[in-house]
Amino acid sequence: MSEKKTFVLRLNAKTYAALEKWAADEFRSVNGQLEFIIDKALKDNKRVSDRDNNTNTEKT
Repeated sequence: MSEKKTFVLRLNAKTYAALEKWAADEFRSVNGQLEFIIDKALKDNKRVSDRDNNTNTEKT
């Protein structure tokens, strides 16, 4: 697995609550959901290839 970086992210309470529900609906943690969303957005916008950003955040 590749090295992970940490950083602080501030969200308003309403956004966090929506994200938390979405994560729970997909059986992920909030952190895992954010990783999934970001990874998908990067791939969809051709900012990284599947090989460059191969993480284990997708549901199986």
